[in-house]
Amino acid sequence: MINTVKFILSYEGKDADNHQIDLYDVSQALIGFQRSIALTTHLVINGEIITQAPALKGAQILASPAEDGSWQIVAAVLASGLYTLGTAPQDTPVGHIVYSLYDYVLKANLGVHVDYDKSIGQLIEDHKKLKGEQINLEPHKVDALIEKCSTAITEIHRPIFKTQTASSANIIADIQSQRIPIGIPFTLDTYEYIHESITDVETTVINGRISSYNSNTFKGRIYVTQEGRPITFELSDSCRSNYLVSLVTASLAANALKDYTSEWITVYCRVYRNTTRTGLLKSYKIIEVSHTDLS
Repeated sequence: MINTVKFILSYEGKDADNHQIDLYDVSQALIGFQRSIALTTHLVINGEIITQAPALKGAQILASPAEDGSWQIVAAVLASGLYTLGTAPQDTPVGHIVYSLYDYVLKANLGVHVDYDKSIGQLIEDHKKLKGEQINLEPHKVDALIEKCSTAITEIHRPIFKTQTASSANIIADIQSQRIPIGIPFTLDTYEYIHESITDVETTVINGRISSYNSNTFKGRIYVTQEGRPITFELSDSCRSNYLVSLVTASLAANALKDYTSEWITVYCRVYRNTTRTGLLKSYKIIEVSHTDLS
């Protein structure tokens, strides 16, 4: 077994500073911590999304006891001798992909935009050059991972929002004895972002390019010029006809080919905006799709 990467979850503030934390809250938080790491690791190693963390194949996640200082626990991801994981800790580019993908998933769930091509895409290309292997991390699979990890990441907040025996939490990756912050600090604000969703009563017209789409869930992401980043969306029942879905997939195909001159790359949508209580945009519910301007 190869120690690919360690993740350290720590809680600070209130009782946590005295090495105490509500037992039930932290037990649920640790389940979420393990689940989010397991889903991420399985996708990197096996190229597929699992629905249950115990289905993790090709790796094992072991815990070390909480350490002195703020309340913390260490989770070590151990790979079971797969060629794709290299032969020594210093020769495990997949370890870098695991923590980079986990960082991407945490930030996406907590409202921080990260460029897929510059973060995950570049790591995959580097790995191919070193090992001549392909890691299967298409954007639609990464989006599915983000969605699958949402509940787990919410649970990591539990000691902060439930009994409030901690005021914040952090996750740090330890790889090759180098410690790297993962995601952003967990606080009541990030809990509000991931947990609460308010739907606007009025619709808005947007336009953009489809960057990912899952035909099974009718969910995806659309790069919206007005927002300057990809936004998660779900097609309403009225938008699931073959013709309207074909507009979505045509935009996805043109965007994947970077054919920005294609007449099909831009879609126009009438949407309901889903926001946090403070007004931060989280996602869209699309109720109308068109090839032409809906304004």
